[in-house]
Amino acid sequence: MRKLLFIMLATFSLISCKGNAQDEKAQKKQQFEISKSESEWKKELTDEEFKVLRKSATERPFSSDLLTVKGNGTFTCAACGNELYENKYKFESGTGWPSFDRAIEGGVDFGSDSKLGYQRDEVHCAKCGGHLGHVFNDGPKPTGKRHCINGVAMDFEATNK
Repeated sequence: MRKLLFIMLATFSLISCKGNAQDEKAQKKQQFEISKSESEWKKELTDEEFKVLRKSATERPFSSDLLTVKGNGTFTCAACGNELYENKYKFESGTGWPSFDRAIEGGVDFGSDSKLGYQRDEVHCAKCGGHLGHVFNDGPKPTGKRHCINGVAMDFEATNK
């Protein structure tokens, strides 16, 4: 009888935890202004954009044309067009990904992940929640930050300044 009671309690605990985790995930999804289903995102994004922006993949280093972008302009989210970074804050980090020392105010949101076995600060588009990359504390002054961003997650809009 005790064994049966233990099994029932253990099962109930597992079901309870799973339900709460799903609720938290749903709440996080609702915090973004733009919310679409996975199938809607798949229709709008290229395969590579979908993998990075919606599945948190990482593009190959040195594969983005945005590494060599020069001139005035703004980097926007490839999924929703939200303004993320100004080119004047981009710097050569040598990592193989576009890097910035700061974002446009309100353009990005932060979370965390531990997919590599340690905690990292993840960067998301503040409007649609798309995964952009990660932020590290080894950037140039004055911020000391390095926003290491997947080029495929962004578009560049040049300005005539």
